[in-house]
Amino acid sequence: MPFFTSMPVYKIPESVLVVMYSSEMEVLLIERADKPGFWQSVTGSKDMLEEPLIETAMREVQEETGVQVGSELVPLANLRDWQLTNVYEIYPVWRHRYAPGVTQNTEHVFGLLIPKEHPITLAAREHLQYQWLPWQAAADHCFSPSNAEAILQLPRHLI
Repeated sequence: MPFFTSMPVYKIPESVLVVMYSSEMEVLLIERADKPGFWQSVTGSKDMLEEPLIETAMREVQEETGVQVGSELVPLANLRDWQLTNVYEIYPVWRHRYAPGVTQNTEHVFGLLIPKEHPITLAAREHLQYQWLPWQAAADHCFSPSNAEAILQLPRHLI
């Protein structure tokens, strides 16, 4: 009988950051379960190298908040690629998720307009709670500098 070893599956160092906001310019922040006190926007890596970034953004929004982009309440037109890209050093605490030697991630920023009253269903393994904050307060509340900077760009990208 052959013996198979499983190859480790590493995260792809290319991700999306989705700033979810309301028409009142309030931003949805979610608290990380693996780092309580760390607040952020929706973020996540591509599942496959060939996965289009817009699909990564839609998938991550669905997985992390339960919001279905492309629905009647949140049409696909409400998801916009802000044409912002950040390259940053991956925090050492999360580097084990990536292939050996990978230390940087490329992040693509999107914005998503949703009704503030839209129900939010968090992925319990990933996030503890959520809150809506005015955009400038939300930027101040983020642990990630690139996330804070993206939120500060919100007035330029309003739908």
